[in-house]
Amino acid sequence: MIKKIILGSLGVAGTLLMAAMPTENAPRRAAPKKNVLMIAVDDLNNDLGTYGHALVKSPNIDRLARRGVRFERAYCQFPLCSPSRTSLLTGLRPDSTKVFELKTHFRTTVPDVVTLPQHFKNNGYFTARVGKLYHYGVPGEIGTNGLDDAPSWNTVRNPKGRDKAEEDLLTNYTPKRGLGSSLSFLAAEGTDEEQTDGIVATEAIKLMEQNADKPFFLAVGFYRPHCPYIAPKKYFAMYPKDKIVLPEHSPGDTSQYSREAFFTYPFNWGLTEDQRRETIQAYFASITFMDAQLGRVLDALDRLGLADNTIVVFWSDHGYLLSEHGQWMKQSLFEESARVPMIVAAPGAKGNGAASPRTVELLDIYPTLTDWCGLSTPSHVAGTSLVPLLSNPRKSWDHPAITQVLRNNGMGRSIRTERWRYSVWENGTGAEELYDQEKDPYELKNLAKDARFDKTKRELRTQLLGASVKPAAP
Repeated sequence: MIKKIILGSLGVAGTLLMAAMPTENAPRRAAPKKNVLMIAVDDLNNDLGTYGHALVKSPNIDRLARRGVRFERAYCQFPLCSPSRTSLLTGLRPDSTKVFELKTHFRTTVPDVVTLPQHFKNNGYFTARVGKLYHYGVPGEIGTNGLDDAPSWNTVRNPKGRDKAEEDLLTNYTPKRGLGSSLSFLAAEGTDEEQTDGIVATEAIKLMEQNADKPFFLAVGFYRPHCPYIAPKKYFAMYPKDKIVLPEHSPGDTSQYSREAFFTYPFNWGLTEDQRRETIQAYFASITFMDAQLGRVLDALDRLGLADNTIVVFWSDHGYLLSEHGQWMKQSLFEESARVPMIVAAPGAKGNGAASPRTVELLDIYPTLTDWCGLSTPSHVAGTSLVPLLSNPRKSWDHPAITQVLRNNGMGRSIRTERWRYSVWENGTGAEELYDQEKDPYELKNLAKDARFDKTKRELRTQLLGASVKPAAP
């Protein structure tokens, strides 16, 4: 009797199982599309807790790194906002986009290129932008579309907070420079949510709530720590000025460098040591304020149950110097200017929680996202998918990073491998720089004229000029 019941139960279960399985002619249910949450930050360097900085508080960036892969050697293609963002979002190197400054829109130079968000839009995704993704001037164009790209998005949000209205309260140590390239700051009154970045987070959360039931590509562009460095007062209080340590090599021995190596001239723009500490304090405060807004977005991702099906990619458009070599901001080929923080958190990736020492580029984000989401990658894309490194962050890898910057009398080009940085200036003299990053991470000793390194220099030069001028027509 028991045997008959068991066999009968197995028969019923088998019938139900067979009924649930698709037949040869029955349509198969497609797996749900994976979401993308892209976090772009303006002018953020690697002074973050997860990258080993002893002072800066970045708890939410740090927790994102714990759920993803942190790339230790990630580099921009051009250390200036518009050329860098254009390169990343089109998948083309700057030599192909012809965008080398802040005015040219890539649709005038490569009008038919399919951008990263546009490719997702074309494949059925809801695409949205909040804040700064493509370039527009900060702070002058906050609240506008700037050099945005309409084909990329279904909808956009252009926040504008009290920081824009309170610019007359700024302390400005470089009043002769434009406000968007100044050393200026404000410890603001009011709440986080009143600031532009606070509104960015609020709008991003709303868009996730409204579109949680459809595949989305949501790009969230934070403004801080781009100058002017504005954050509520409580964030300034986290960084007492007596705790700010100035770089020892500021400016250091400058005789070994070409004049083109420097963007900030005269060195430190004449700031006193106390003024430099105040400025760095404000920059750090802006980082921690922005980090808090990122935390709000990540909390919403978890609350809405979207984290298990959403890849999160976090990046800055370039690095940022804080008086190293007497330099400030970007537009140089030094490590602090070319290197960027980059974290990719893909649900279920075997490498999550680890750091990758491999040399990667912002260009690699485009093919990484298409690869992980199961989309084709357009043939014009110049980067390399990082999906293998998400599974094994220490996997063998042989892709150097190329960075370039424009000077009045020619282009500067630089190649970074895991050990070396080699730079050449197209200024008629062909001035060169070579640094052994293992022994000289602050680039204090230029080895370019040392005959012992001629072979290394020749190999790097061949790689550099071959990669940076490679045509990549859309």
